[in-house]
Amino acid sequence: MELKIPDLCLVVLVGASGSGKSTFARKHFLPTQVLSSDYFRGLVSDDENDQSASAAAFDVLHYVASKRLQAGRVTVIDATNVQAPDRAKLIDVARKANVLPVAIVLDTPTEVCLARNAQRPDRDFGAHVVKRHRSALRRSLKFLGKEGFKRVHVLRSESDVDNSTIVYERLLNDLKHETGPFDVFGDVHGCRAELEELLVELGYSLVRDDEGRAVDAVPPGDRKAVFVGDLVDRGPDTPGVLRLVMGMVAAGHALSVRGNHEEKLVRAMRGHKVTVRHGLEKSLEQLAHESEEFRLAATRFCDGLVAHYVLDGGNLVVAHAGLPERYHGRASAKVRSFALYGDTTGETDAHGMPVRLPWANDYRGAAMVLYGHVLVPEAEWINNTMCLETGVVFGGKLTALRYPEKETVSVKAHQVWYESDAPFPAKPVERAPDVLALTDVTGLRRIDTSLIGAVTIRAEQSASALEVMSRFAIDPHDLLYLPPTMAPVATSQRDDVLEHPSEAFAEYKAAGVAQVICEEKHMGSRAVLLVRKEGGAIYTRTGRAFFDGALGSSLLDRVRSACAGLFEELATDWLLLDAELMPWNAKASGLIREQYAAVGAAAGGALPVAVDALSAAAARGVDVADLLARTSQRASNAEAYSAAYERYCWPVEGLEGVRIAPFQLLAAEGQTFHDRSHLWHLETLGRLEGPLFQQTRHLVVDVNDPSQVAEGVRWWEALTADGGEGMVVKPLANLGGRVQPGVKVRGREYLRIIYGPDYTTPSNLSRLRKRALGRKRGLALREYALGIEALDRLVRGEPLWRVHECVFGVLALESEPVDPRL
Repeated sequence: MELKIPDLCLVVLVGASGSGKSTFARKHFLPTQVLSSDYFRGLVSDDENDQSASAAAFDVLHYVASKRLQAGRVTVIDATNVQAPDRAKLIDVARKANVLPVAIVLDTPTEVCLARNAQRPDRDFGAHVVKRHRSALRRSLKFLGKEGFKRVHVLRSESDVDNSTIVYERLLNDLKHETGPFDVFGDVHGCRAELEELLVELGYSLVRDDEGRAVDAVPPGDRKAVFVGDLVDRGPDTPGVLRLVMGMVAAGHALSVRGNHEEKLVRAMRGHKVTVRHGLEKSLEQLAHESEEFRLAATRFCDGLVAHYVLDGGNLVVAHAGLPERYHGRASAKVRSFALYGDTTGETDAHGMPVRLPWANDYRGAAMVLYGHVLVPEAEWINNTMCLETGVVFGGKLTALRYPEKETVSVKAHQVWYESDAPFPAKPVERAPDVLALTDVTGLRRIDTSLIGAVTIRAEQSASALEVMSRFAIDPHDLLYLPPTMAPVATSQRDDVLEHPSEAFAEYKAAGVAQVICEEKHMGSRAVLLVRKEGGAIYTRTGRAFFDGALGSSLLDRVRSACAGLFEELATDWLLLDAELMPWNAKASGLIREQYAAVGAAAGGALPVAVDALSAAAARGVDVADLLARTSQRASNAEAYSAAYERYCWPVEGLEGVRIAPFQLLAAEGQTFHDRSHLWHLETLGRLEGPLFQQTRHLVVDVNDPSQVAEGVRWWEALTADGGEGMVVKPLANLGGRVQPGVKVRGREYLRIIYGPDYTTPSNLSRLRKRALGRKRGLALREYALGIEALDRLVRGEPLWRVHECVFGVLALESEPVDPRL
């Protein structure tokens, strides 16, 4: 016997002790799906039979069940559940998670339960307990549906239990297998003529019956129409709209969700007491002239409509009044109510209309949500949602959206068919494409990227970035890109180093990347150069100007002059470059003086004196050999520490001594270059001439060729032998997606600056090998994806706020609590 259950639900097993619930659960469900009351008693008391621990056990069980259901996991409750109050708590868990509760009752005969319990030494509670369970169960059977269980399966014998199978069914709203393409229509409200006109405009072929009435519309190609509900009321021909849409749905040419007007029409047609207003009176009058057969069919059709659909693998959701992400694909009265009526305060406005909360303003879901219900003058995108109710019945227009093309198509109303008590909303004032607003970047945000999907920016991260951006950053019109952080290579297990290129080559080989490029890592400050034929900016990783006033303008002039050939070659008026600006002290002099130089000076002043004193003590015969050796090593480490940072500092007078090492051409007018190999970038930028520019040494390595890998290791050793910072290893083809865009492999002596003079002692190296890199690596991927998304939006000519939300997102992610030494 098949027990059909939704593929997302809470399954409540009901049965007396000994009825076989646990055996049934083990047979039909995964161990992780089953939450047993016995197990949770043991979890909280170390004794599965300790009935005094039941209250605490069920508290934990309910908590775990709610978390599983929130995560979209089928959950099975293995407990007796013969008492109505116990079941009520579980139904409440399901209701709060917006999933359906299902009861599977094992109505096993009393004598079978008693026989089974007699064979178990842990079931010595007596026959009266089983009889009490059975009595409670028998009293409950006919009320389970009324309690709230959407399906009740009763197994009345051992044979029923043994021969049953679980069959999962998709929820009615789950049409993820329907991939489109779709044409999604806004509220029609009885405007048949406009609907026919829009269908023809979209390429549909109308099918008419012998009386000339439209009864179907055949879509072009493999397209399908989707209606957001409110097909009825207010307009001149509700029967005509229903006849057409019913025919399309029956032929498989259309889908439709239920609107609040269909909800009320069904109740009226079935004789329930309703207030006849808001256009319902027109539908009832028009339907009265139709045949009884048609009225019954129309009522069944409207009553059979579901509240929302999830389509195209979860990428598209259609609901009459819209739907937040937490409700997508869920089933409950709360979900249904939101889909039909939206989020209302319970109050009415001066025109008697419900006061609705603007849920779309806070939407950050990955799925596109298309809806109607709320009258808007124009269909516009708000956070990956669009309202298509453009008021055709009020004299506006009927609008459809082509999916996935995101193209809106509209036809004007033939006349004003219904006078609304509320005024038609005025078209909002469009902001200029280069105007930014605080709401573009505040609060919780989900930014869609082409490389890795949606990137979430938490509200507290936004607040942190806003502080930096508002106080220190350059004009946002020039702040078009921020470079990502870079992840370090996996920690080496070699005795003498913390980082080594072998791990980088192995990582990319494992990821299927055949060729990488090793680029010399310049020790300076990351700089982004926006070079315009007139104007521009040179700014830091956090969006601050590198040099103020005349000095900054002079530097930009020199860069602009050197880029003249690139302007002509790429037919552009602007260029965006990623670079390193040196020396380190050109921008970080305060950091060097207060942090690094202070440590070096303190160590250089104290440790040689300590070595001299210990040496004198040793000469007198005092046994300080071990302490002298450690102190001498520390003094040597301190010298190496000072030498390490000093090599990256040299005198700078104005712009004399400043060097720029550009390594990536990010974008130009109408084009990005992240699909070009890194070799192309270095060769192209290598044509920039003059004393200002420094070339980036590089080496291409085939990670599948041991000799080339060995050469890459030797090249890194040569770079770092005299204290050089190291190199960056990147996929040669400049790959995106889930592969790290680059990993830095820093030299042994350079890392002394980062981790302190004595980091190379064996005990410190051993401790540092446990450093956690996961968060840093995840951060690097997300920031890189946001940077590429910003560039793509920029060259597509999208509004500045669309570009800036990505740039701002990179800065916001920088507030993540990540070890700054990584």
